[in-house]
Amino acid sequence: MSYIDIIKERARLDKKTIVLPESNDKRTLLAAAKLMEEGIADIIMVGDEEKIMDGAGWLEVDLTGVQVINPKTTDKLDDYVNLLYETRKAKGMTPEAAREILLKDYLTFGIVMVKANDADGMVAGACHSTADTLRPALQILKTAPGVKLVSAFFVMDTQFKDQGENGAFIFADCGLNQDPTAEELAAIADSSSRSFKALVGPKPVIAMLSHSTRGSAKHALVDKVVEATRIAHEQYPHLVLDGELQLDAALVPSVAKTKAPGSPVGGNANILIFPNLDAGNIGYKLVQRLGGAEAYGPMLQGIAKPVNDLSRGCSWQDIVGVVALTAVQAQLV
Repeated sequence: MSYIDIIKERARLDKKTIVLPESNDKRTLLAAAKLMEEGIADIIMVGDEEKIMDGAGWLEVDLTGVQVINPKTTDKLDDYVNLLYETRKAKGMTPEAAREILLKDYLTFGIVMVKANDADGMVAGACHSTADTLRPALQILKTAPGVKLVSAFFVMDTQFKDQGENGAFIFADCGLNQDPTAEELAAIADSSSRSFKALVGPKPVIAMLSHSTRGSAKHALVDKVVEATRIAHEQYPHLVLDGELQLDAALVPSVAKTKAPGSPVGGNANILIFPNLDAGNIGYKLVQRLGGAEAYGPMLQGIAKPVNDLSRGCSWQDIVGVVALTAVQAQLV
């Protein structure tokens, strides 16, 4: 059974309700039909029911069982307006502005549904930027207690079943924080450890990546990763973590013995923490496009309730996978 099949089975055991606000995107319609067919989650789509069903008919997919909420006609609009106003009034929100936003911005409408406990999570980003997806989530749902920053990760399901957790890895941050500080990198490592335990396996092993291993190069970029490793050991002593490590020292035991003897990672990393967004974004896409891995994300960690992003290059199958992962996250909130 593949990694994502295991996640789907976990989602079915305690079915959650997930909002898909991008109802004008054909990939979303295809994904919604498949999610209902496989019983992975209960689906809410935001938009005009006639247009959504026309799109489904054109695609020849069955959306039976999907709940469609039209902001213009729902009897909950006033409640949602008041909730958005109360949440954001300290930032200058007015009831009139809240109503206008909810009628026009389906992503914000979906987030408010999650805030109101009318849905357990939301997935968007197939036709919106990460910023557009994340902004209302942070403004309305806020960060989870004890979390220092929100970050993004991908679950990578590779063909190399002798590496990672039966071939599965977490890569972070690959979608959000452009140039994290040393302290932020340490926090991303801690959040990624918790996400790994929730979604992948019980024993996270974290590599703080660099172009240097154990001082083989001297540069401010290396210094940042060294400091991040120090902070992580100090603030999160329970983590199995080492750095700075080159990728081969993180993944290949024989290389680790030569380059980083005595490392607790020992070439067996299953979480890769990239030094910046350039490295992380390029890295995951190389593994996906040239290495044939399945990439699920960018998943967001650190928000009070599950909201996850999608790459604008995603397929409908990717959306199904991210919804399944979001549903499992929702089981753990």
